[in-house]
Amino acid sequence: MNRGAYGEQLAAEYLEKHGYQLVTRNFRTRLGEIDIIAQNDTFLLFVEVKLRKNMRFGRACEAVTLSKQRKLTLAAEAWLYAHPTKLQPRFDVIEIYLAAGASVPTEIQHLENAFDAYKERNRFELF
Repeated sequence: MNRGAYGEQLAAEYLEKHGYQLVTRNFRTRLGEIDIIAQNDTFLLFVEVKLRKNMRFGRACEAVTLSKQRKLTLAAEAWLYAHPTKLQPRFDVIEIYLAAGASVPTEIQHLENAFDAYKERNRFELF
């Protein structure tokens, strides 16, 4: 399993331990991709997973650029169009720090509501 897939597996396990049910992984459209879609009784999560060795070049969530946020939003809209729900959609980022060669992460951070895609339709902000 490559590092990216392993990071997504760790994130999926983390979400399940914290009471979320996995809906799907690696949802792809021509508009974008969502690593994990999960839910609980209130929220439908669209989760971007970022795996890094350390914070040497900044936090992993900083790699969720405006362009990436737009792609996630478009993919989420496609999902919601095909799968209507009464749950509140939310965009989360899970940062995983895993040293090279290690199998156990040094840290997992779940950033809930990491960006609000609907705050302003043409302006996306992380945090």
